[in-house]
Amino acid sequence: MNDAVLPGSGSVSTPDDPGRPVLTIRDMHISYYARGQEIKAVRGVNLTVHAGETLALVGESGSGKSSVAFSTMRGLDAAGRLKQGSIHFNDTDILSLGPAELRSVQGPRIATVSQYPQTALNPAFRIGGQIAEVVSEHTDASGAQARRRVLDLLEEVNLPDPEGVYLRYPHELSGGQQQRVLIAMAFACNPELLIMDEPTTGLDVTTEAHILDLVAKLKESHGSAILYITHNLGVVAQFCHRVAVMYAGEIVEEGPVSRVFSKPAHPYTRSLLTCIPRLDLSKHDRPLSAIKGRLPNLADIPGGCVFAARCNEREDACEANDVPPDPVGDDPNDFVRCLRWRDIPEFEFDRHKRDANAVRATETVDELLEIGDLRCYYRLRRGVMDFVTGSAPKHVHAVDDVDMKLGRGQTLAIVGESGCGKTTLGRTIVGLQSATGGNLVFEGTQLAGMARERGPDLRRRVQIIFQNPDATLNPQKSVGETVRRPLELFGLVPAGEQEKRVADLLRSVNLPPAYAHRFPHALSGGENQRVAVARAFAAEPELIVCDGPLSALDVSVQAAILNLLVDLQKSSNTAYMFISHDLSVVRYLADQVMVMYMGRVCELGTPEEVFVPPYHPYTEALLSAISIPDPSIEQENVRLEGPVPSPINPAPGCRFASRCPRKVGDICEREEPPLQEFGTNHRLYCHIPRDELEKMRPVIRYAGEEAAVV
Repeated sequence: MNDAVLPGSGSVSTPDDPGRPVLTIRDMHISYYARGQEIKAVRGVNLTVHAGETLALVGESGSGKSSVAFSTMRGLDAAGRLKQGSIHFNDTDILSLGPAELRSVQGPRIATVSQYPQTALNPAFRIGGQIAEVVSEHTDASGAQARRRVLDLLEEVNLPDPEGVYLRYPHELSGGQQQRVLIAMAFACNPELLIMDEPTTGLDVTTEAHILDLVAKLKESHGSAILYITHNLGVVAQFCHRVAVMYAGEIVEEGPVSRVFSKPAHPYTRSLLTCIPRLDLSKHDRPLSAIKGRLPNLADIPGGCVFAARCNEREDACEANDVPPDPVGDDPNDFVRCLRWRDIPEFEFDRHKRDANAVRATETVDELLEIGDLRCYYRLRRGVMDFVTGSAPKHVHAVDDVDMKLGRGQTLAIVGESGCGKTTLGRTIVGLQSATGGNLVFEGTQLAGMARERGPDLRRRVQIIFQNPDATLNPQKSVGETVRRPLELFGLVPAGEQEKRVADLLRSVNLPPAYAHRFPHALSGGENQRVAVARAFAAEPELIVCDGPLSALDVSVQAAILNLLVDLQKSSNTAYMFISHDLSVVRYLADQVMVMYMGRVCELGTPEEVFVPPYHPYTEALLSAISIPDPSIEQENVRLEGPVPSPINPAPGCRFASRCPRKVGDICEREEPPLQEFGTNHRLYCHIPRDELEKMRPVIRYAGEEAAVV
């Protein structure tokens, strides 16, 4: 269903009466001690969160956001110490509470939702029991009353079959469902303050939109205050009332979301906003504006402005003088720490609007990869009753009859919700798992199912970059050994020249050659991802499968990695299969976009075609769920309702029919959707008549305009 138009940062209005202060932090200083050094992670932070208000805390990784959250809950680890400051919850001094008093506050009155539900939920206990424990611990509810309360909470967070979820273990739920369980647990005792630390990182856009809608609804009904920690500025623009921008342990700017996003005062805030890929920008327009340099050494903090070394607007006075907060408006919570903010020209988004009908040529001159009718099924393990009843084996249809082509030097982006088959398709191409059927042809050669069955040269030419470098880089191998391994394995460089080649590869990903002697734990997340990119390119591949390589990176590092991938593609003519949830990144990087749902292709075309009507109803829903940090963008709210069909031996018809807001009728459930082609590049599979598809209204556009943002 299509709701009213919602501007990007106007979807959340600041309350006229923000209510009483629920959380008050004054002059917070936090230090960590390691190897005899004091790392001053947080310095002089002041924050106030009012009842019914959502305050966002944003900044790069390592800026101190999570340290502020942990200290608020008295949860700093043994290496951390709150050296100075006060923390008040309503009128209660949190720092003065004893263990018993603290337990009476943590959980029932202050609750948290963490970034990783897999680690927050106990894998050994059922979902219902874990939530019921919170209810029983902090209320006088009996066992039956606690169970009823849990079922009501599971229903309130829109989990299907609450009775069934109550009895399941965490591993039996998807990532989005696990996050909903954490939210249900957080709201179990109607908390007055909710601390959310990156609660939607790694979730697909539709799940993220549902989670944010849910939290907003619960906040409204419970009157909770929320401290929202994130590096996703789009979510902040859509979901929060005020935002505090944190850099290297200090708040450098704070104010209403409407002001900060339309007229950012601090150069760091401006830099963050220009780092973000937008739906009006592609790699053909210009490189992204990555922030040069790195965070300062917090064990030896430079004098003056902490951002001066990376600031394009700095003067000598910036590095010589302390920078006090300077009011931007009449509100004392609207300020900036910058000596020159009044002298900097007013901020404007660098628009790259193009004619929506101008479609870039995508004819494949040199075809690299062709997939035809590819199927990847997982056979489920049969239980005792299956043998007793003689029931047929069941299969999960992860990828079903996928057709596509990819040319040399092109980027094909694959998008869709978690579980749609994106990663399975990528792993099948690389040879980490075998296909059930269909054709997989690479440069005219039929690829064997598993990589070990392919020759060394084919294995070299198809590489992969995984989502989490911390899990895929060997912690016992140095960076140099990791990058050198493909050179040794495929015999690409003589032993005497390998050290020079490793140094060249590190330089190509903007890392100093000296990093060859470091180990992964000594590098940041973005630096480790650069090592993973260098390792992939060391094999001199012709195709790289990029499986969500940017999802856990902050916006400044993401921009640098995206620029790096574009530059390396130009210099090596390597093709990418780019798997991602972030449609803004896809819009920037891709030459073709393939939208998948439940193992099937819904739509395929160039970004200029896929991101404007006519598009598949599922594509329409994905686009409406994007969080865009631009006040001039208007979006229509399309939320997917209805049950998600089972991928086990799916029924005939359109697999999106049960959730489609534009369902035609019973034909959608009886017959597979026909192929409809628009031009030479754009095709989609849908029962909606062509003339109705061509009349569809753009879900994303500039305020006051009907033209789509492309």
